[in-house]
Amino acid sequence: MDLVNHLTDRLLFAVPKKGRLNEQAIDLLKGADIQFRRSHRLDIALSTNMPIALVFLPAADIPRFVGEGRCTLGITGADQVAESGVDVEETLNLNFGNCKLQVQVPENGPFSDPKELIGKTIVTSFTKLTDDYFRKLENKQPGEKLDTFIKFVGGSVEAAIALGVGDAIVDLVESGETMRAAGLKPIGTVMSTSATLITSKQPAFKETLDIVTARISGVLAAKKFVLCTYNAPRSNLEKLLSITPGRRAPTITSLDEEDWVAVSSMVERKNHAAVMDQLTAAGAADIIIFQISNCRV
Repeated sequence: MDLVNHLTDRLLFAVPKKGRLNEQAIDLLKGADIQFRRSHRLDIALSTNMPIALVFLPAADIPRFVGEGRCTLGITGADQVAESGVDVEETLNLNFGNCKLQVQVPENGPFSDPKELIGKTIVTSFTKLTDDYFRKLENKQPGEKLDTFIKFVGGSVEAAIALGVGDAIVDLVESGETMRAAGLKPIGTVMSTSATLITSKQPAFKETLDIVTARISGVLAAKKFVLCTYNAPRSNLEKLLSITPGRRAPTITSLDEEDWVAVSSMVERKNHAAVMDQLTAAGAADIIIFQISNCRV
């Protein structure tokens, strides 16, 4: 972090430098109009339109840098925040990078319940969360020695069993392809996780922080919602509005035709086809769905 000590006039924003969260984090920043150009040789990029410096770090390190106040904002996995034990503000669930931290054993092995692993060797890069999980299974208090042996491996955790390093692993599962390719199956879930926007408890550049957070919230809302507009007969308006209540309330505009109004309402993207079907059945006309590129809600 010595490289950023001179950037006292910019909010420092920690971003995953590679891995499963990097690409989607970059797309989120672009959606929030945080413009930058990153050199492949540098892990720091200055925004060209905002007083922000992006610092590209391993996702596992980001909670510590934000928790210590070295960076004001960060994007990382909720699993990394929990594993770090660092006190940060989890400001927004970013709704990408969804996966599960699971206990995995050989597909054709003797284990089918996590309790059967008590006293065995578990290999993981999430030693704190794994310790907490097995501590509950063993009913052990903090400070008491576990019967289960938890061994740290930084990468290629799925190979640990084949190499005879452990009896089971605790690792992240997204699609499950890597797990199945390694001949493993899940028998327990330590936690479900996704990407999260974290904030320092002693944030710097509060005004810029609020702007960035609002922009990212807008991008998330734009991904979740579409704008539905339609013409509605006043006689059916109550029923139609029950189908499209909007996030707070729909916008209703009078038409030249006395018995009709125009309605605009945000609806969840995943439900928009069903909403159109229901509106048609309830007497709405001229139903149109608009994509939302960004918004403030």
